[in-house]
Amino acid sequence: MPIYSTLRIDTDPQQPGIARLLLNRPERLNAINDQTPRELREAVEWANAQTEVHVIVVEGAGKGFCGGYDLSQFGEGLLEHPCQQESTPWDPMVDYAYMKRNTEDFMALWRSPKPTIAKVHGAAVAGGSDIALCCDLLVMADDARIGYMPTRVWGCPTTAMWTHRLGPTRAKQMMFTGDLIDGRKALDWGLANDCVPEAELENATLRLAQRIAGVPSSHLAMHKLVVNQIMLTMGLEQAQSMATLFDGITRHNPEGLWFRRYAQVNGFKAAVRWRDSGEPIPEGDDARARIAELEAQLAELKNKP
Repeated sequence: MPIYSTLRIDTDPQQPGIARLLLNRPERLNAINDQTPRELREAVEWANAQTEVHVIVVEGAGKGFCGGYDLSQFGEGLLEHPCQQESTPWDPMVDYAYMKRNTEDFMALWRSPKPTIAKVHGAAVAGGSDIALCCDLLVMADDARIGYMPTRVWGCPTTAMWTHRLGPTRAKQMMFTGDLIDGRKALDWGLANDCVPEAELENATLRLAQRIAGVPSSHLAMHKLVVNQIMLTMGLEQAQSMATLFDGITRHNPEGLWFRRYAQVNGFKAAVRWRDSGEPIPEGDDARARIAELEAQLAELKNKP
């Protein structure tokens, strides 16, 4: 079996036809770091090269599926990064190239000729929801949560899957509020294929995976290509290009820069609490004034022995 730093993939003779892809950074709630998207794509490619594999189950170790991008690296850290540049002027194409590659890596799950099932417990939020929604099918624990809170500030879901999975009205509700929904509502809205108590999640996912695994690989690939082609005709790739560009803008406009500076001074947990609380997000001139104050505090912190 291949060896990765952020995930694990293997097969089990007791589960013929099924590959299990485990996001495996439980100490960080399986948060996405620089290696995760690359390794995810490589793992999917490995599974597709195994003739005995017909379906791939994607799941998370520990308390949840995936908590999104690792904000201790991307939000709180002081280092320059393609998707959070400190230099001026911001280079949008450097940001776009980095994030578009991540989007394409997540979309390996969608492009995979072999069907993919996201098995979600705990939280599949922010970038973690991108991974879940790039899978073909979604099985959730009834108390699991899914959503994209950074739409409130500092993020735009680059895979643009919410509209294709929910339709425009409910997608707008999710994007305008940054709210989370649980497995029960996800099933009611047609986002999830099944919803069960967490104690039954493994069996429910396995039943679906085994049912799919009994279908010839060629048939599965053809049926998936037909559905995917309809989504492409509806403009999925064009929407992803726009969403990925907008994602970079949300992280470098005044509101995004305020969030970044607030996280650097107060810690990302405090920044996330503000973002998710419903308290108004500073914007425009107010954001610029607060950025100046926060940058003065940052300078003091850097000068401390």
